[in-house]
Amino acid sequence: MQIEFRRANPEDLDEICGMVQAAVAHMIEQNILQWDELYPTREDFAADIAKGQLTAGFVDGRLAVVYVLNRECDAEYADGDWKYRDEPFFVVHRLCVNPAFQRMGIAGSALRHIEGILKAMGIREIRLDVFEKNPFALGLYEKSGFWRTGEVHWRKGRFYLMEKYI
Repeated sequence: MQIEFRRANPEDLDEICGMVQAAVAHMIEQNILQWDELYPTREDFAADIAKGQLTAGFVDGRLAVVYVLNRECDAEYADGDWKYRDEPFFVVHRLCVNPAFQRMGIAGSALRHIEGILKAMGIREIRLDVFEKNPFALGLYEKSGFWRTGEVHWRKGRFYLMEKYI
């Protein structure tokens, strides 16, 4: 399946928010109570777009996936037992697949796309956090070569800190 990745722009915001709402509803159906009306918000995605950090992936013109890639992380990331602590790194945030495209390898393709971007920049370290009660995301990251470096507790519960060296 061919995915066309590009930077999201303000005109994409309604479509992105609609896709994320559908994904949240799908997660709730599966008893994955990770995202809600407090996070992520329309304002989060608008800010990501304004900073040029939100990437959107399209399949046959339809929005299939979004993700944010930047160097920003919560203070709790300092508690991670990072194997490559001194390496420059980027963090993946808000990776979300349109429910109509789930179970088709879209998220894995997005991660490979991220790796390609970072390798071209000379960056070898990727970090992220994943909700412990989201078996699909946890399995995706583990299958993609990420390993756990610690855990943090936020409003929704325990999240694992994860990293990958590429």
